[in-house]
Amino acid sequence: MKTEIAKVIVGQREAIDEILISLLASGHCLLEGVPGLAKTLMVKTMSEALDMSFKRIQFTPDLMPGDIVGTEILEEDHETGKKFFKFNRGPIFANVVLADEINRTPPKTQAALLEAMQEKSVTYAGDNYQLPDPFLIIATQNPIEQAGTYPLPEAQLDRFLLYIKLSYPNEQEELDVLKTTTGAQRAKVERILSDTDIRDLQSLVRQVHISDELIVWINKLVRATRPEGTPSDFVKEWCDWGAGPRAGQALVLCAKARAVLNERFAVVPEDIQTLAYPVFRHRIAMNFRAEAENITSDQVVGELLRLVPSAP
Repeated sequence: MKTEIAKVIVGQREAIDEILISLLASGHCLLEGVPGLAKTLMVKTMSEALDMSFKRIQFTPDLMPGDIVGTEILEEDHETGKKFFKFNRGPIFANVVLADEINRTPPKTQAALLEAMQEKSVTYAGDNYQLPDPFLIIATQNPIEQAGTYPLPEAQLDRFLLYIKLSYPNEQEELDVLKTTTGAQRAKVERILSDTDIRDLQSLVRQVHISDELIVWINKLVRATRPEGTPSDFVKEWCDWGAGPRAGQALVLCAKARAVLNERFAVVPEDIQTLAYPVFRHRIAMNFRAEAENITSDQVVGELLRLVPSAP
């Protein structure tokens, strides 16, 4: 999979790994980066390497919930002449859904994704419709433009397994981008994994071993993010509130998925240290003073990893 994606995407190996970890851990991810870092192309290329259905939804201020989940249309039975309502499924009914620039649409439309993300189903007019399995939402947002945007509420942010930040490419990678993307040829991406393969891998991830000591460490890290009970003065000074239990579940599952990605049978401390940042960064609320001083949740995670000793 990574080899096929690398045919089109230069660099961004860490972000690609984290997207694949989200897929293996049966979660969703939020992808943030400035314009031009190939966020949309990265997701589209990954979908080409997966033998599964893919839909892209371009979020705009006038997008309605029905444009995402679907709507009922009036149809006529040609034999009896009777009219009836039929549910016309929206683009959410796909294995991989790209929610492009999710913060450009109002909360009413953003909320249309909540049930789909948590329950993997859609309720419309009293009827429940199951979404395809596997099901992955990859949302993108631009951190620069804030005019005319609607930041995601904390409850919805918490539904994302990972919050992935894309950085600028290094000099050599940027040079490779200029060479490979301005010619006439386009790399052909081969389909590698089917929906059955992904379901098998998702089942395998949950069987990966993690020691009790590492689970205790994860629990201590999660609890240390909460100002009222933390041993960290840094957290008490700069945080309003910390991560909930879902953060611990996410970190355990993602660590197991990273172990599978690295062909290991058990989780090691490095898995937890690496994934603590994308798991916690959207689940820790910084206070006003922290925002004024430009202190981020990533700095909080770094401080906690130093403060809370890891298991042997």
